[in-house]
Amino acid sequence: MKEASGELSMTAVAVVAIAAIGVVFTMLIWPTIRDNIQRSTHCSQAFNCTGDGEMLTCSVCMDAGCNEINTNLRCPAADVNQ
Repeated sequence: MKEASGELSMTAVAVVAIAAIGVVFTMLIWPTIRDNIQRSTHCSQAFNCTGDGEMLTCSVCMDAGCNEINTNLRCPAADVNQ
């Protein structure tokens, strides 16, 4: 019976550890990854970029019909297709 309870305890520890790793990933790491993917996608579609140096201020269409335009998108110059 002691062996069975020991295995159950180790299983519980493993489940808690996996859940903790999931929470850390979901709360801290994933938002950064998601934001970088969105920025990269928007910067590759950017137009009317202005500025000098490594960072440019660009415009990007926020919908398919280009009815909504974000004119304050900051993009690295290397990511912009000019």
